[in-house]
Amino acid sequence: MTGDTQITAEDLRGLAARALAGNGMSEEDSARVADVLVLADLFGIRTHGVARIPQYLDRARLGGVDLHAKVAVDQVAPALSRVDGANGIGPLVGSHALDVALASARATGLGAAFVRGSNHFGPVMPYLFRAAEQGFAAIIASNATTTIAPWGGREARLGNNPLGIGVPMPGGDPVLLDIAMSVAARAKIRAAAAAGESIPDTWATDRDGKPTTDPAAALDGFLQPLGGHKGYGLSVMVDLFAGVLSGAGYLTRISSWSVDPERPQNLGHVFFLIDTAKLVPGAELASRMDDFAGILHTTPPADPAQPVRLPGEFELARYHRQLRDGVPVDDGVLARLSEFASAVR
Repeated sequence: MTGDTQITAEDLRGLAARALAGNGMSEEDSARVADVLVLADLFGIRTHGVARIPQYLDRARLGGVDLHAKVAVDQVAPALSRVDGANGIGPLVGSHALDVALASARATGLGAAFVRGSNHFGPVMPYLFRAAEQGFAAIIASNATTTIAPWGGREARLGNNPLGIGVPMPGGDPVLLDIAMSVAARAKIRAAAAAGESIPDTWATDRDGKPTTDPAAALDGFLQPLGGHKGYGLSVMVDLFAGVLSGAGYLTRISSWSVDPERPQNLGHVFFLIDTAKLVPGAELASRMDDFAGILHTTPPADPAQPVRLPGEFELARYHRQLRDGVPVDDGVLARLSEFASAVR
């Protein structure tokens, strides 16, 4: 059984970039991908951090991802761009799309980038954070491999499509919401199965679409959308924007990386950016955000040990702590990254 090793964010970023470059990615592209994934680890989203690099590289060896992809941008209007990821590693594509939307938002106040030809781009929070650092509010979403049945259905047709919304706080931490569309992640169900524990019947259904407390039946079935039909509706709308409007795959037209790792997924993403300085001067926004946060923070808690928090506050506290003290990374992941980093291509 492996444990964790504390490593500085700078060292982890360098190791991750070398692991990618050692397998043929350019140094610039490797650095972009490493930045997104290390931010994920800093926020504590370890399932979507540097641990994904071996999966990305395994898919690349099978031809499912192009490590040499050249992301192409078609600016179709002053504030609107289409981005073709050319089947590149998702965080590389997402990083370029964020830059494109930021440039449009700086010029016009609003910027939108619709992305096709991508792959798993990590969690949404790193992109929201990078936008907020520069004073931009953002709405960012992606479609995903099918794991959710349409409301009332008994066959997976929808992805657990992540949606993020962020608003900057001049001089302080932004407010960041990063959610997927299921009540619980499959990773939690797998953990319950490994521990021999039952799960709440609101997490998933069996293969016949019936709610179940058996994690094995749940893994053979479908995730339940958060809020029932409302989560289903949100997942549909994310796919319409990220999939249909972008020109990417959608619903069952998306290839599964786990079933067919050698095939391009053609995932779609969408980035909407707003230059908040063009709406509210920085000092005024800081005052309004501080007042907003204060109203929520001073809410009497139902449990004194659990004070009211803003979305993303827990992850941002972990970000600051781990930036100072180091990031825990699984020893097995570090070993594989070191192996990749020492490769000569």
